[in-house]
Amino acid sequence: MKYSLIIHGGCGQVNKFTKTQQKAFLKSLKTIISAGGKYLKKGKSALETVEYCVQLLEDDPLYNAGRGSVLSNKGKVEMDASIMDGSNLKAGAVAGISKIKNPVSLARQVMDQTPHVLIIGQEAMEFAKKMKAPKKPVSYFITAKREKQLLDAKKKGYFGLDHGSKTGTVGAVAMDSNGNIAAATSTGGMVNKRYGRVGDSALIGCGTYADNQTCGISCTGIGEDFIRTSLAKHTSDLILHKGYTAKKAATEAIKHFKKRISGYGGIIMIDHKGKPAEAFSTEGMIRAWVEEGSKPVCKLF
Repeated sequence: MKYSLIIHGGCGQVNKFTKTQQKAFLKSLKTIISAGGKYLKKGKSALETVEYCVQLLEDDPLYNAGRGSVLSNKGKVEMDASIMDGSNLKAGAVAGISKIKNPVSLARQVMDQTPHVLIIGQEAMEFAKKMKAPKKPVSYFITAKREKQLLDAKKKGYFGLDHGSKTGTVGAVAMDSNGNIAAATSTGGMVNKRYGRVGDSALIGCGTYADNQTCGISCTGIGEDFIRTSLAKHTSDLILHKGYTAKKAATEAIKHFKKRISGYGGIIMIDHKGKPAEAFSTEGMIRAWVEEGSKPVCKLF
């Protein structure tokens, strides 16, 4: 099998980005997709590669994940992440965590070190301490930009995406040279969120899914829309039951998403034949992909 990789850095009103912002995202995408491609070329597994790529995305403050996470109504960073191995359907996820440098890696430890799939809040933080997960001080995550964003949101009574300009959830899907598929997703959630809200990024079958028999998927957008439609699993089922290609499955899934609930978001995927695809109902989606033997492609619209 030829390896392939696709990543995303969120979706939304990307068309409103300034030229400077566009250049910054394209530069970041090129760096990360190139690094991920080299990782696969070295013989790393799909699972290792998606974790690695999402770590890089979490470390970049451009995105609403890890270091760049938006703030909750209480001015806190509350992060969610998940990862799934398509070879055996094992998965791990965390929700409502803080101070953890790379939530995707903690999700990986949930998968590898516990019999559970999803752990949350304070108990998840205790697990992180046990696993000696790298932490960062609050100042690493909370920037003046995010504090102003939250203040503006409160003044306007706004709750939602990363101020409407983009939803910075990040994700990666890979197929390695052994034909194994993996997917991972990570997010800081929604601006001004309340009540311990958790979106789709921590929920297997909603924001993340991987199965060697069908495909790997990572979603981005309004989490509630993906939860209500279980869109990641729905997309996988289009391949399982109808034999769709990656492109047709992605396109049909987003059509269903829009028609059924006016869903706002996008998906990236790689099917069991190693073909990457993407589709979105938003004004744009920050994404990049690479296939063995080809140059990386980076797009915003």
